[in-house]
Formats: sequence, C-alpha cells, structure tokens
Amino acid sequence: MKKDIHPENYRIVAFKDMSNDEVFLTKSTAETKETLEVEGVEYPLVKLEISRTSHPFYTGKAKFLDTAGRIDKFKNKYKKFAKEEKKEE
Repeated sequence: MKKDIHPENYRIVAFKDMSNDEVFLTKSTAETKETLEVEGVEYPLVKLEISRTSHPFYTGKAKFLDTAGRIDKFKNKYKKFAKEEKKEE
C-alpha cells in the first residue's frame, strides 16, 4: 500500500437529506462551511438532495420532487413544437 495518499482530516460530519430532514452522522473528509447541532454537539453539515432514507429504491415508494420547476420549464420550452405537430395533422 502506498504511503501518504490517504487524507488525514477524517472527522464526524452530519449529512442532512433536504427532502425529508433526516440527519445521519458518519466520518468524512467533505469540506463544508455550515454546521448543525445534533444532540447538543455541533458538527460540520453536508446537505443532500437524496439519500437512502428518501431514495425510491430503498424506501419502495415513488416520490415526485420537482424542486427547480424543471418539468414546467421543459414544457414551456417545447410547447411551440407540440402545437406545430397538431397543425400539420
């Protein structure tokens, strides 16, 4: 095994799933500027959009999340093409 290739700054970090506010603690080297207090102790915070607690594969539940309005943006962008197809028929 090569020496001095692994990071040395492992510490306990709080990961927060923003879709269901679930928080879990684990060791990580992830850099972050935010912190979160868990059970009276302050930890560096890493925000996640999806984790094992909200992913449909692990939960068995389909969940619709459109936080940025991507579907409406797509529909508006391509609306003009759909109308042209109807006129041609």
